[in-house]
Amino acid sequence: MVASYTQLLARRYNGKLDSDADEFIAFAVDGARRMQELINDLLMYSRVGSRGLELETVDTGRLVDRVISDLGGAIEDAGATVTREAALPTLQADPMQLQQLFQNLIANGIKFRRPDTAPVVHVSAQAQSGDWTFAVSDNGIGIEPQYLDRIFVLFQRLHSRAEYPGTGIGLAICKKIVERHGGTMLVHSEIGSGTTFEFTFPARGAR
Repeated sequence: MVASYTQLLARRYNGKLDSDADEFIAFAVDGARRMQELINDLLMYSRVGSRGLELETVDTGRLVDRVISDLGGAIEDAGATVTREAALPTLQADPMQLQQLFQNLIANGIKFRRPDTAPVVHVSAQAQSGDWTFAVSDNGIGIEPQYLDRIFVLFQRLHSRAEYPGTGIGLAICKKIVERHGGTMLVHSEIGSGTTFEFTFPARGAR
C-alpha cells in the first residue's frame, strides 16, 4: 500500500510541486520499492529452509536451458553469452530450488560484468568421488580475496546499489539450497578475471 500510494503521488503531482517535493517523493518511491524487494527476498530465503524438499528426477541440462531462456531479456540487454556443457547430469533434487540456484548464479555472472567486456557465463559439471561438482563461471569483475568469506552472508554487499542493484541475499539463498541438498558450496575468484562458483550434489540424492 505504501508503494502504491507513493507511486500515485509521483505520477499525479510530478512537476506540480517544487523541486524539493519531487525529490522527496522520488526517495519515498525508491525506498518502498527496495523494501518490497527485500521482503520478497527474505521470504524466499525463509521458504528455502522451512518448506520440505520435493525431490524429483531432474535433468539439469534441460533445467539450465530453461533458466537461460527465462533470462533471455537480461542476456540480450547485456550482450552476454551463456553456455553449458552438452552433458549435464540427472539428479534427485527439488526442481524449483535447483532452478532458483542456477538462475541466481547465472544472473550474477551477467550483472557483475566488466564495463568494457561482454559477459560470458558457462555452466559445467563433473563426477567426483560419487558426487557431482557443478561450476558456474564468468568473466566478470571478480571478488577481492578478503571478501570471499562474506559473500554468502545475508545482506553483505560489496558494491553500492547504484553500481549493482540487489538486496545482498541471492548468494545466501544459493548456499542454503545447496546445503539443504546435502552439498557444499565455495567460490574461486580473481579481480578483473572473473569468478567461479562451485557446488556439489551427492549422487545418492538429497537429504
